[in-house]
Amino acid sequence: MVELSGVLGVAMVALGMVLTPGPNMIYLVSRSITQGRRAGVVSLGGVAVGFLVYLLATNLGLSVVFLAVPELYVAVKLAGAAYLAYLAWNALRPGGLSVFTPEELPHDSSRKLFTMGLTTNLLNPKIAIMYLSLIPQFISLEAGNVLLQGFLLGSVQIAVALTVNLGIVLAAGAIAVFLARRPSWLRAQRYLMGTALGLLAVSVATDTSAPARA
Repeated sequence: MVELSGVLGVAMVALGMVLTPGPNMIYLVSRSITQGRRAGVVSLGGVAVGFLVYLLATNLGLSVVFLAVPELYVAVKLAGAAYLAYLAWNALRPGGLSVFTPEELPHDSSRKLFTMGLTTNLLNPKIAIMYLSLIPQFISLEAGNVLLQGFLLGSVQIAVALTVNLGIVLAAGAIAVFLARRPSWLRAQRYLMGTALGLLAVSVATDTSAPARA
């Protein structure tokens, strides 16, 4: 069975990752503010399926590909770092917008919202890094079935991520109104988000560790 230390470790990693502003948060907040909570929840459904895709792919051997072709792993990691740096620049540049700044977006159908949520998560470099490099580190060979451990630990990550993201979806509108009435807080939130993304980009780009074996 999975060791308690592994469960707690994955939970802490998952919490830290989901609270760091990234593509999923930006998309869910923007949809919740402009199209309502229902749109945010539908979009979150797509994000949830994206987590399941990563969970299945990682535990069924995707990490083996990166172990066999380390150059591909490096390329994916650097591409993810570049994308995070791009998001950081968009937040920090003069005239940049906070994730909680309402923007005019077209009201899309539930199918499109779900698909966009799924696509956003599948292309999220934070999630790829977490499943390919971080979660496998909490698997213990002495604890028994490695495949079962991978699925259980991945389920812990999904539970934490969906719980936090649901809270963000439900509170996004109220947070946006609160910050809109306090421009200095809105700027502070934008700079904090941009700085966090920038630091994450640097961390990802300079990490020399190899992908862990699931």
